[in-house]
Amino acid sequence: MNIEKLQHILSDQPAYRLKQAKKAIFIDLIEDWDEATVFPKDLREKLNKECPLDINATLTISKDANTKKILIKLDDNNEIETVLMKNRDRNTVCVSTQVGCALKCAFCATGKMGLTRDLKASEIVAQVLLISRHLKKKKEHVTNVVFMGMGEPLLNYDATLDAVRILNDKDGLHIGARKISISTSGIIPGIKKLANEDIQVNLAISLHAPNDRLRQELMPIARKYSLEELFQTIDEYIKKTNRKVMFEYVLIREVNDLPIQAKKLAKLMRKPLYMVNLIPYNETDMFEPSSQAAITRFKNFLLREGIEVTERKRFGRDISAACGQLSTKK
Repeated sequence: MNIEKLQHILSDQPAYRLKQAKKAIFIDLIEDWDEATVFPKDLREKLNKECPLDINATLTISKDANTKKILIKLDDNNEIETVLMKNRDRNTVCVSTQVGCALKCAFCATGKMGLTRDLKASEIVAQVLLISRHLKKKKEHVTNVVFMGMGEPLLNYDATLDAVRILNDKDGLHIGARKISISTSGIIPGIKKLANEDIQVNLAISLHAPNDRLRQELMPIARKYSLEELFQTIDEYIKKTNRKVMFEYVLIREVNDLPIQAKKLAKLMRKPLYMVNLIPYNETDMFEPSSQAAITRFKNFLLREGIEVTERKRFGRDISAACGQLSTKK
């Protein structure tokens, strides 16, 4: 599916045809243009030939059926993974923005792949569209989208924002901006640009350490952007947007889950509109996850210090679909 190509194909048609096409794709969620009976047969045939709607995907389902991982093969035979997580009445799609990732975070399987290329906006949107089609059969719909899959969204900034606008568009999938979250490892130029956008998405920062030394060990990008620079940029972002910022913190046994680190993190987080999301580490290679006792101790310390904190529920570990585990190279 390629919106730009679709616009070109329909350029010689009446203006209303594009709106009909968007309705067919994003609201009716058709999988073949033959289902778009508002179009004449010859136009349907042309669209099926030049702008097909099929998406080459393989589905894997977790034992509890709450997580579904989808491997998507792109037109150039590259592959990406995306995840559907069901939690009560929420259906959250975790989307990828790049084939692989260049940032090489020590705890992340995607980083071990290296970067192949950026995704186009249409390839990002296709992940949500595919899952929307799947949910339609159950009379359900996508409620939330998180840009937390493969790749660094703010290093593919234009395509990421174009995808966000299509997802949010009333003529697109019409997902509320406040139901869309973009996670970044702390790409300062991207955060500054995002602060000036006219769309109220949520911002999440992959923090994972309360000091520069440890953060640089876990996340090589931290050698480029210090915590001082990062927090200054985040404070500017909050001043401009008045939007809460979530700080993601993966808890790794005896690496970043010690009481002294909880104390340092609490000091950093003691600001309005800051919140912490604690993420139990999901095994990818060299580390071990923190014990539940250590997680609870870390969380309770932050709470006693007056920090807003949540603990992320684990989804899809048995199918390597949990946070940090996405990789097409097994």
